[in-house]
Amino acid sequence: MIESTPAASPSATIDRRPISGRRVDLAHGAYTASIASVGASLRFLRHEGRDLVVAFDADEVRPAFRGAMLAPWPNRVVDGRYTFAGVDYQLALTEPSRGHALHGLAAWSDWELVASSTASATFQVVIEAQDGYPFRVQVAATYTLDDDGLRTEVEAVNLGDTDAPYGTGPHPYLVAGEGRVDDWTLELPASKVLTVTPDRLSPIAVEDFEGDDTRHFDFRTPRTIGDTFIDHAFTDLATDAHAGQVVVRVTSPGGTGVAMHWGDGLPWVQVHTADQPVPELDRLGLAVEPMTCPPDAFSTGTDLVVLAPNTPHRVSWTIAAL
Repeated sequence: MIESTPAASPSATIDRRPISGRRVDLAHGAYTASIASVGASLRFLRHEGRDLVVAFDADEVRPAFRGAMLAPWPNRVVDGRYTFAGVDYQLALTEPSRGHALHGLAAWSDWELVASSTASATFQVVIEAQDGYPFRVQVAATYTLDDDGLRTEVEAVNLGDTDAPYGTGPHPYLVAGEGRVDDWTLELPASKVLTVTPDRLSPIAVEDFEGDDTRHFDFRTPRTIGDTFIDHAFTDLATDAHAGQVVVRVTSPGGTGVAMHWGDGLPWVQVHTADQPVPELDRLGLAVEPMTCPPDAFSTGTDLVVLAPNTPHRVSWTIAAL
């Protein structure tokens, strides 16, 4: 008689990690942070226990793109169509309501943790060649806490034999303190905005703040956001004379605040007031997304990064308490 081997217990193969991916907690001085491996997402960032970004739970499906790393493009590719090196491509439409390809291909991938310490962690993902994006690109994101806040560095390497189109940026929702977006003061050192269609948010033109339709986007002099709706990309960014970098500041009436600053390689920033139809979720935080390129750069070529084979591309930014 042949004896059968008992089947392995189902529990032996169950993945017990949180639904948002492997959780890595960091700490340095007054700062704490947590990164989730799905999307290499910033799950929370706190200073002396105060939230600096809108957080989400480890056992929660990340709400939309909250805190996610965006690659190989940030924002939208209109209709998912673009031409690169004379070849036409069609991406999957991941924003069905507007008919666009939104925020790249890595935001829902489970990134591999390749290095970690008490105050730093590096996650890595390979974006495999596929329909619409037949390029193989490796992206690494390193999060580091220090006295100046949370610094994120992103490095991309084209693993293929031909040039690849590329762009990146983060998607944090900054929290100034008590209240909501309407209550906070924004300082945004941009002198131009990319106007968009009201229905699909498709880019129209880069404009200054002289017109009636654009002057309400001028936050070079800090002022309260109020009921202003923003889901736009800004450029022509001025460098802070003291910091030597672009600095965006969001402050609350109580005097607390948060800043985000960055250097070369990120000439655009998307700002979004996080308007939601559900009252308890509406305008909880202000999305501030420094980007290597504007929306639809795959189509227009504006500030598009062309990754040569085996040539690293790096950018970084920092979020800090005020």
